[in-house]
Amino acid sequence: MRRVRKGRLSFFQIGLITLVLLGILTYLGFTKSIPFRHHYTVSAVFTTANNLKKGSPVRIAGVNVGKVSSVDFLHPGQPAARVLMRLDPAALPLHADAKFKIRTRIFVEGNFFVDIEPGSPNAPVVGDGHLFPISQTATPVQLDQILTTLQSSTRQDLQVVLKELDRGFSGKGARGYNRSIPYWEPAYKNGAIVSTATLGTEPHDLSNYIKGAGAVAQALDRDPVRLKALVSDFDTTAHAFAVRQQDLSSAIGELPRTLAAGLPALRSLNNAFPNVRRLVVALRPAVRSSGPSIDATLPFVDQLRKLVSKPELRGLTADLRPTVPSLAKLNNETVPLYEQVRAASSCQNTVILPWSHDTVPDKAFPATGQVYTETPKTLVGLSGESRSGDANGQWFRILDNGGQYAYPNGNGGFLLTQLPLEGANPVPTERSPLRPDVPCETQQPPVLRSNPGAPPPGGVQITPAPDTVTRQAQALTSVVDFAQNLLKHDGIPLPVSSTPLTVSQIPQLGKATP
Repeated sequence: MRRVRKGRLSFFQIGLITLVLLGILTYLGFTKSIPFRHHYTVSAVFTTANNLKKGSPVRIAGVNVGKVSSVDFLHPGQPAARVLMRLDPAALPLHADAKFKIRTRIFVEGNFFVDIEPGSPNAPVVGDGHLFPISQTATPVQLDQILTTLQSSTRQDLQVVLKELDRGFSGKGARGYNRSIPYWEPAYKNGAIVSTATLGTEPHDLSNYIKGAGAVAQALDRDPVRLKALVSDFDTTAHAFAVRQQDLSSAIGELPRTLAAGLPALRSLNNAFPNVRRLVVALRPAVRSSGPSIDATLPFVDQLRKLVSKPELRGLTADLRPTVPSLAKLNNETVPLYEQVRAASSCQNTVILPWSHDTVPDKAFPATGQVYTETPKTLVGLSGESRSGDANGQWFRILDNGGQYAYPNGNGGFLLTQLPLEGANPVPTERSPLRPDVPCETQQPPVLRSNPGAPPPGGVQITPAPDTVTRQAQALTSVVDFAQNLLKHDGIPLPVSSTPLTVSQIPQLGKATP
């Protein structure tokens, strides 16, 4: 019996393995995909599938990058469909603004394929399973759609348009059209700038504009009557423009000069906006606090309104109205008085007050205060002379005493003094200059500083006779006794002495005791 060597495959096993490998290679050759592996898939919604089927190619720039996995119609009987596509790594990455278009393959290939535009690099990258909306897909126009669009009425309208276009281009219309061609470039350029500006400067500007435009359209739709009136009024306005076409053309002719004058002003206004914005920011706290300020001011305004009402100030004004002419006349007539008052006040401030705050410089009799404090002291003696009286009138007492020195006074008489004169102060010939022809406020204040002069000549010392001395002593004794008895009778406990007071004893008189 023949023994089978262990470890060798049988022909059946070898044939079975060969068939399995051939099956795997055939599957990979036709499907070009690795089984049991997750593939990158995306979906897109199309308005119509256009005979797009499972297995239809997906291309980017003419290169196959995947296949259609399934086509699911969204609603029964409707052409809109959701197309699921399986993509190769060569198709990646796809961005959020990618576009999908169903295009017709060449005649040899037949059917349709999906053409992908991967999107802009600045858009975010989408992940596996992303669904692209219908706004990012497009389908080819079929011949039956073109024939359906061109109905009888549409063809008639198209004929009318062509006839009117031919009439417009005939004659000077074509030449005018040719002359307008040089203006197309700035028109398209500026139109592109305007279109770019409509996108806004911040995110969601365009979406907010569309939202606002929708609100406006909805508001117009709510009131058809007013919308109809708006159209009618616009037709009236257009008719008025057509009637005054010549004036309108003249106004448009003036528009360049108007723009030339207005653009610098607008530029200056635009340059002023940053400062206005800073001013608005600075005023914002004040504006925010203006509400409480107004609330706090309203009670005062209410009281002020009541104050100026007819029972209050308005009635008082009506009552005082007859006195206004008299007050105006008085005011006019008091102008000269106030001129004199002003001159007197100026004299008081510039001449009298500085003089009253000065001090008299005198070595023999030094002043203890300023002039305005020393001058009233003389009033005490004057008032003391007439402070007593009876029914017969005022009376006062004096003590008559002769002098020991005699000086001629120049009038044939003599001046008697107890002490010899040491000099004359001020000298009679010295005085401050006085000009009566100029205002007082411009005068020189009095000068209190002076140089003492020599005593008057001709002074002699008087020597009394012996009997005169005796009579004076007797008279002095009689006067002392009389004063003592009078004070005792009146109940005034004051001592009376015949000894003359010295200068040093005068301040002690107020401290003397009875």
